[in-house]
Amino acid sequence: MRLLRAAGVGLALLALVAALLWLYARGYALDSQPPADPHTRPADLVFLQARPAPRGKVLAVVSSAAHLGASGKRAGFELTELSRAYYVFLANGYDVDIASPKGGRPPMKVDDELVEADHAFLNDTQAQAKLAATLPLAQVDPADYAAVYFVGGKGVMFDFPDNPDIQRITAAIDARGGVVGAVCHGPAALLNVRRPDGRRLLAGRQVAGFSNAEELFLIKEARTIFPFLLQDQLRKVGARYSEGPLYLDHTVVDGRLVTGQNPWSTWSVAEAMVRALGHTPVPRATTREELAVRVLWAYQRDGAAAARALKAALPEADRRLLLLHALIAGMQGRLGDAWQLQRLARV
Repeated sequence: MRLLRAAGVGLALLALVAALLWLYARGYALDSQPPADPHTRPADLVFLQARPAPRGKVLAVVSSAAHLGASGKRAGFELTELSRAYYVFLANGYDVDIASPKGGRPPMKVDDELVEADHAFLNDTQAQAKLAATLPLAQVDPADYAAVYFVGGKGVMFDFPDNPDIQRITAAIDARGGVVGAVCHGPAALLNVRRPDGRRLLAGRQVAGFSNAEELFLIKEARTIFPFLLQDQLRKVGARYSEGPLYLDHTVVDGRLVTGQNPWSTWSVAEAMVRALGHTPVPRATTREELAVRVLWAYQRDGAAAARALKAALPEADRRLLLLHALIAGMQGRLGDAWQLQRLARV
């Protein structure tokens, strides 16, 4: 699991968790929710079938940074933050070009919690050809695109903020009335973008992005590894930072600017961008992961009883994600929350 690995949980704790999951597996019925089929192809994604007539193009930008500065830790872009948005844009009539600061094949991080769209992207020959030969940003003409979307991944903290081509492309698309979107660490791309009058693009704007709490939970030494923490820097450049709960979908729309807090915001960022472009997103089956996030939001907002009632109404909600949030609560010393959250996985 992404959060367990990144948090550096010790082997003893992992063994304990594995034992608990084994003991309670029957009650949690984890086997009733098998992983997504790794052989899924684009033709298997139902929401792609009613694709409207072409409406234009979206530029998706990924990081070229393979490591987190001098730390040597692996970086790159997050597959799930590209693949899910990629298919939302395609399904709504927008072709997608993929670009990166250096061009060519960028470093990619692939986690365990993949859904059908992620596997489809990995099995999509056209998408993989684009990924193998991403456009160098220096060669991108912003006039070709209705929107630009900045994919997250920790690498962007090193090669997005000061990139002059990112600033050129974003400012031009914004000035023409296009849509600017970013998810997770992706808003780092917008920190130094300025409008024609010299004002920062983010000044006074409502913005989401990976929070300090999320960053420091995953990487305790984040303040020394990264050149800055994204939440701090967004506020420093004048953005009105909006923070949601840890690792839950939180997307903020400020006119034609759409930003999301973390990987779980990817679907909603992409669909909000489609709305900002003037269209109603095509219907799409909600994933088990998204259903679990709804339950977790209900717990945060309305309490345990409301969350249990919602979980009973959404039996397909991802039990593994609910258990992961129970573990996070336990690691933070919130034992009452840990108990209530694990109960949700058994409803």
